[in-house]
Amino acid sequence: MTQEEHFTRAAGGTALPTSPAALRRANLSLVLRRLRDNVSSRADIAEATGLHRATVSNLMAELLDRRLVREVGIEHAGAVGRPPRAVALHGAHVGALGMEINVDYISVHGSDLSGRALVERRVGFDTMGSGPDRSLRRLGMVAREAIEAMKRAGAVPAGIGVAVPALVDVARGVVTFAPNLHWRDLPLAARLSDTLGPLGIPVMVDNDANLAALAEHTSGVAAGTPHLVYLTGEVGVGGGLIVDGRLLRGADGFSGEVGHLPVDPAGARCGCGRHGCWETKVGLAALVRMAMPEQAYELAGLPVSDPEERATEIARGLAAGDHRMLEAVAEVGRWLGLGGSIVVNLFNPRVIVVGGYFATLAEWLLPHAQAELERLVVAGPAAQCRFTASNLGFGAASRGAASMVINQLIDDPTTIMDLLPLPTS
Repeated sequence: MTQEEHFTRAAGGTALPTSPAALRRANLSLVLRRLRDNVSSRADIAEATGLHRATVSNLMAELLDRRLVREVGIEHAGAVGRPPRAVALHGAHVGALGMEINVDYISVHGSDLSGRALVERRVGFDTMGSGPDRSLRRLGMVAREAIEAMKRAGAVPAGIGVAVPALVDVARGVVTFAPNLHWRDLPLAARLSDTLGPLGIPVMVDNDANLAALAEHTSGVAAGTPHLVYLTGEVGVGGGLIVDGRLLRGADGFSGEVGHLPVDPAGARCGCGRHGCWETKVGLAALVRMAMPEQAYELAGLPVSDPEERATEIARGLAAGDHRMLEAVAEVGRWLGLGGSIVVNLFNPRVIVVGGYFATLAEWLLPHAQAELERLVVAGPAAQCRFTASNLGFGAASRGAASMVINQLIDDPTTIMDLLPLPTS
């Protein structure tokens, strides 16, 4: 540890920075975190963070010079004395690119530092059948296109986050095991960085359900709920667990693999190699196999369909009263409730937010799931947990991946600030 990075310990064991560089970084982060959650005056920031007003003024001058914050008006109009100027997070020239690569698509969500969306798209792609090399080449092509679109919108990406349906070593950016993609020990962050070459944009990787859960907790239908579970509705099923307002990762970062809960020992073989996993009962592949057997994922030679298109087609059939589809959705709903009851018995969440195709078919699916949940939860009505459909669609994970980048930039604003030139007068 260098002299500029040493820390002292507060009474509670919290590390306190003592060097000028570490103090500056920590204080800038405090200010930006406050502004991410609230438009505030300098006085409000000083009160909320415990920083001296003069320190806040100096930090604010630097952030204004770098265009990471902006003054948006006057607070407390009519108060005695000079009214304070309100300040908001800005950073319209600093971008965050979030991506998701899943079984049958690649999605993109690019935003600026304040979270303003700059680019969103999803392209169908047979990741499962393409192998890691071809998939990473395609991911790199989509990333380049998104980067150029963000630059045209006036923002240069300062980082890329990638969501993958996999066990991920987040610190190294390595996909440890992606059962439905057939990937093992893939250094995705390093490979994508190499593919992007001289662009030199840092790449981070995380589990898709974890990132979608973060997006839901931040801006979804149950935003701010401190105890929340998010379930992906894809070919595979993953879970992101928010406990006391924080993402639960577990000892090695591999928590949330709820799709591989064993619910039927005599059931179908799962992509993980085991039999009767929950996702073999409720994943999109299982529903398509029952509702549209002629379109089953297992049939070779079929064109790759966007999962939202498949779900929309099933929704049309349900609305028209297709008997086979109604029976299939009822069956999936019951299994969804059964697995959900296991999650509720373990973690006692207030809400289970379902995304992907679960959300598209919520009108028909969730009544069956809720009834089964209430029948099987040990605490009964006392658990007070409900299923609810996400309003972020199939883009929740890529949105969460962009948020991961923004969170890292706010954790250490100097990573971008010291690279941003001061405006010329």
